Amino acid sequence: MAVEKTKTVTVVTPSYNQGRFIEETIKSVISQEGNFYLEYLIMDGGSKDETVGIIKKYEDILKKGNWPVRCKGIDFKWVSEKDKGQADAVNKGFRAAKGEMLGWLNSDDTYINGAIAKALNYFTEHPDSMMVYGEAYKIKDTGEIIERYYTEPFDFKKLAEVCFICQPSVFLRKEVVEAVGLLDPELHYCMDYEYWIRIAKKFKIGYLPEFLANTRIYLETKTMSKRLEVHNEIVKTIKAHYGYVPALWKLSYIDAKVERLLGGKNDLKNSCYSRFRDIIVRYKNIISKH
Repeated sequence: MAVEKTKTVTVVTPSYNQGRFIEETIKSVISQEGNFYLEYLIMDGGSKDETVGIIKKYEDILKKGNWPVRCKGIDFKWVSEKDKGQADAVNKGFRAAKGEMLGWLNSDDTYINGAIAKALNYFTEHPDSMMVYGEAYKIKDTGEIIERYYTEPFDFKKLAEVCFICQPSVFLRKEVVEAVGLLDPELHYCMDYEYWIRIAKKFKIGYLPEFLANTRIYLETKTMSKRLEVHNEIVKTIKAHYGYVPALWKLSYIDAKVERLLGGKNDLKNSCYSRFRDIIVRYKNIISKH
């Protein structure tokens, strides 16, 4: 019986001024355990905070053998230079990647122990799947769990209505990048969502019902601080790929638009928005059940 070659897994972390979170991110990657070699690429956009110092700290720890490596070996690489944004940073990493399996973990998110090994095992057991995603938690900036990220088994039509794929829980075979291409650098908010749609048009996507990652939710994230821009980009993306925009995304866009128009500077605006939000939520709940 042939002995399977030990796989190399590449994890790419795009980073910019995330010094308060990146140490936890790095530790969650280099602590992964399993029968694989790990190539870890941190693509920093020229951070001005403590990010580079933290990266150098772990580079030194690994070089000196002072980290309890639990996989076959770790190749830790990084750059810190100006880039054109998050998608550009991830693309640089994907182009440089040597691994047969790729992961993308933002510098404020974390892997759960065993994530890489579980993804590799899934690909071994499902050779027809070219991408896999799992369950994930939403966590606060403190690391406290907020709730489960809404996730469900893959369905291309349903993906138009809701992004049920949590980005840090995704792993790809390298052939996907070679066939589908890289992230769209013109997108700044839903480049991951758009990528899943492109991949699904060419390949089978698998779902692993196990928790693989944590995605951090806090006010400074683009998802929270730029809700209108996020939903505007999503609406355009869904329209371009599916030819229509589902009601749920239309309502979410209206919600973000009204929030932007009303602001939140006085009690009247807060009261109006609160009543409007209640109506939107009720309608979204009704639609999602049908």
